[in-house]
Amino acid sequence: MIAFEAMRFARHVHAGQERKYTGNPYADHLAEVAGIVATVIAADWDVPDEVAIATAWLHDCVEDQGVTGSELAYRFGSIVADGVFALSDLEQGRRAERKAASRERLAAAPGWVHTIKVADLISNTSSIVKHDPKFALVYLEEKRLLLDVLTKADPRLLEMARSQIGGAA
Repeated sequence: MIAFEAMRFARHVHAGQERKYTGNPYADHLAEVAGIVATVIAADWDVPDEVAIATAWLHDCVEDQGVTGSELAYRFGSIVADGVFALSDLEQGRRAERKAASRERLAAAPGWVHTIKVADLISNTSSIVKHDPKFALVYLEEKRLLLDVLTKADPRLLEMARSQIGGAA
């Protein structure tokens, strides 16, 4: 039930938002990330499957839409809110400083959050490589560094993400 409600909420708060390069509804990306996560649900995760899937649906709502932690906690519980915040790039400063701080934040996150971030990376990479090859050079290096700290992610997704990044270079 929580995953369904997260999907409804995410589709509502991202309504009208489009993917940068394709113009597709942003909810398509959220659905892809949630779908990837749902395929690798792990018995050893510290959270129920639905919590991980709900967090995947909501992973960009703070960063992109300004949803507050208190609203997430009220609607979906503190575990989902904490997961979303662990996935939200809210750091300030120059790009290199922000990305380093993001890696540090994510390195400390639990494995189920690592898995969502890797699913997000998989969803984003092909579009960026296809539509913005110049930026892709920067993006791919940042993601290589990020994958180095996402050691608790599902190993199958890590392999897929590494292959995708390596093949795009």
